[in-house]
Amino acid sequence: MPTCENVPVISRPNLARFAWLSIAAAIVTIGLKSGAWLLTGSVGLLSDAAESVVNLVAAIVALLMLRLAAKPADEDHHFGHTKAEFFSAAVEGGMIFVAAIAIIVSSVDRFLHPQPLENVGIGLAISVFASAINGGVAFVLLRAGRTYKSVTLRADGKHLMTDVWTSAGVVVGVLLVQLTRWQRLDPIIAFAVGVNIIVAGFRLLAESTSGLLDRTLPEEENAQIVAVLLAHTTDDVMFHGLRTRSAGRYGFATFDALVPGSWSVRKAHDLVEVIETDIHAMAPELDLRIHIEPREDPRAYGDHPVEIPIVDAHEVGDPASATAE
Repeated sequence: MPTCENVPVISRPNLARFAWLSIAAAIVTIGLKSGAWLLTGSVGLLSDAAESVVNLVAAIVALLMLRLAAKPADEDHHFGHTKAEFFSAAVEGGMIFVAAIAIIVSSVDRFLHPQPLENVGIGLAISVFASAINGGVAFVLLRAGRTYKSVTLRADGKHLMTDVWTSAGVVVGVLLVQLTRWQRLDPIIAFAVGVNIIVAGFRLLAESTSGLLDRTLPEEENAQIVAVLLAHTTDDVMFHGLRTRSAGRYGFATFDALVPGSWSVRKAHDLVEVIETDIHAMAPELDLRIHIEPREDPRAYGDHPVEIPIVDAHEVGDPASATAE
């Protein structure tokens, strides 16, 4: 049976500029937070500075992976290089664990050997300014990640936002140390920061692993595809075998179009062209593969053990649990 396909020619956005923004922010905040730590001697502020070093490494890896993901398909990679973005998220998650371990070790040592803090006022002011920079960059990265469906930018943005909340906790902790004069509160806050960073690392690793395992497209995008197919379903035409997967900011979808065996190849092809146009109108970066089959042939059924049911969009549940009709 013929297989009809249509991959739209699209302009690939230059996402590397966002990685450069993240790199610049990391360099500035490393300098600021290191200065705050040297002024105060706070292990909490040291943990904050250590996380900024992780931010820098992660941003560099993100830059490399975004450049790789932007490369077009070639003879060795027929579907492009978009999965490179998931490697970036995995590396960032791993780096977070390294930073968390270093922070926890430092906090335990300082808890056992407490030291007074110095120059707290100016140190905290510097830390707050650095956090404001991270917050602004995180907002830009998260918005760009949603706009361009980039797991790398979302991961980097989430990490920076975690850094902002971490810094807020450290600032509160150092202030409480000054108010209570209980020096061990500083390493306790640092330890809590380390645990929080580990949680963020687990989340990033989970997202990257899910992407590398060809997770289906988001439920709302699957529902949009189903809606288009339902709009073209008639007494003569039906669809099944819908399966989707995501690879970075691009998506892939395959399904069967069942038409009367008496139709000419031209008539079936014309129908598929209209369907492709309608789907690409709402998902221009979606790579489609449509298989045409005669609906009277029993061999056209039951060949997909797992698929997304072609039902009303509001009835579409978890595609991974759907079974062939």
